[in-house]
Amino acid sequence: MKRKICIVGGVAGGATAAAKLRRLNEDDEIILFEKDEYISFANCGLPYYVGQVIKDREDLLVETKAGMAQRFNLDVRNFNEVIAIDRETKTLTVRDHQRKIDYDESYDILILSPGARPIVPPIPGLDTAQNVFVVRNIPHVDAIVDYIQSNQPQHVTVIGGGFIGVEMAENLRELDLDVSLVDMAPQCLAPLDFEMAQLVHQTMLSHGIDLILNDGVKAFLDDGRFVETQSGRCIATDMIILAIGVTSEIELAQEAGLEIGALRAIRTNAKMQTNDPDIYAIGDAVEVLSRVNQQPIKIPLAWPANRQAIVVANTINGIDDQYEGSIGTAVVKVFDLVVATTGFNEGMCQHFGLDYEVAHIERNHHVSYYPNAQPILMKIIFSKSDGSIYGAQAVGYEGVEKRIDVIATAMIGQLTVFDLPKLELAYAPPFGAAKDPVNILGYVASHVFDGSIRTKQWYEVDDFIKAGGILLDVRHPLEYKQGHTKGGTNLDLDALRAQLNQLPADKNTPILTTCHSGHRGYLGARVLINLGYQNVYNLSGGYYIYKLATSDFSAKV
Repeated sequence: MKRKICIVGGVAGGATAAAKLRRLNEDDEIILFEKDEYISFANCGLPYYVGQVIKDREDLLVETKAGMAQRFNLDVRNFNEVIAIDRETKTLTVRDHQRKIDYDESYDILILSPGARPIVPPIPGLDTAQNVFVVRNIPHVDAIVDYIQSNQPQHVTVIGGGFIGVEMAENLRELDLDVSLVDMAPQCLAPLDFEMAQLVHQTMLSHGIDLILNDGVKAFLDDGRFVETQSGRCIATDMIILAIGVTSEIELAQEAGLEIGALRAIRTNAKMQTNDPDIYAIGDAVEVLSRVNQQPIKIPLAWPANRQAIVVANTINGIDDQYEGSIGTAVVKVFDLVVATTGFNEGMCQHFGLDYEVAHIERNHHVSYYPNAQPILMKIIFSKSDGSIYGAQAVGYEGVEKRIDVIATAMIGQLTVFDLPKLELAYAPPFGAAKDPVNILGYVASHVFDGSIRTKQWYEVDDFIKAGGILLDVRHPLEYKQGHTKGGTNLDLDALRAQLNQLPADKNTPILTTCHSGHRGYLGARVLINLGYQNVYNLSGGYYIYKLATSDFSAKV
């Protein structure tokens, strides 16, 4: 039976659904409505077009209206905005922005993929500033590129340190513009925990970005020529990019009586159906379940939108499929640095009340004897009760996303930290090591879980020393002299057994071992434990993490 399927919104969700629907059925009438000009474009590539890494604007167009309509036999209507849904009559009210008319269109099945829009807070002075831009679609970046070419700005202020804000700051800096990045949070890239984000801050600072954290925007002054922050700093600027985040486009669904979740997004079931079984919703506008703890979350990323589109098309055509939730795997480039995350960070675990442990490692992406080995800093967060993986983060230069992809796959497969050492991963000297960093991370996490080593985190060090504990740095004395934590004692690991007389005779004295990044500290801790010391810990991530986390990479007023 021929059905009429209407899709509201294109890009990753709507365009993918339309193409999959046609691949499954030649008879259905499929209408795709898009309120803007472009039905399918690479919004993840927008900052790189601004930075001229992607030089040809046409490369951003995944599918054109004419090309998609012809290839998939679709009725594609751009500049057509669906402004109302009548669920009783199964009718849409559509506004044709080119012909300047409203008309009605019936449907049998409706798919909502309205996406999200940039958050634009009511900042004083915004209404008179002519140099403020957002980044969400092709017209937005067209306006940014045109402004740069026409006005030759020397300084740009980016508001917001999320993925888009950081990518925009990088690309603008690569154009040799002076860039200030302002964020009211203490860090950029919220999916990272603070100590991991510090590597991002360090990199941005080293590339000349004026990084202003813990300081929100108070006002735009003099028609946007100055940005005043909450702390009283006044930034002279030629251009302002708002990259504060996005909010789901839910008004259409809300007005139609569709259920909206607590996160202000459309609520669906595992088939991506709303509370109206003939209406589906996908993409940035929907609330999904986390695969970590089955709680509602929003994941405005491309992979979920694409996968949800396939689930909907399959379901409509009688193929058993469902969307089982998301873990939010993501990667971002920050100059020469690669940052990747999956699942929950510590903040999310605390928000949901999860009882967790963490482990850090630093390992080269391939064996050290092969040229150009690059370090990767990795962190895993896991359940105290059963070792299930809640999330992981990695920051480095080569092979970073590969490791996070492995852990994301392990999470989907419901593997635990005890399974990571068992993963048989590809090895040759140019690519990895016989024990891959993922294997090593699993070993370390397993030791923490089973109690063969107890750990302290970077934020516990100062209190540990103040309480009378011994911070034992087991690096070589030359390393120790190059930088160490105040209040520590240095005994070289290789001579540790011969120098035990320099430790308190009371073997119940709390001792926290440390080194550069944790491995030698672990070895030192095992020596002490095997010799009868009862209260021994190892500093997770070592002095490297402590130094990163306690450094200040933000700009000073």
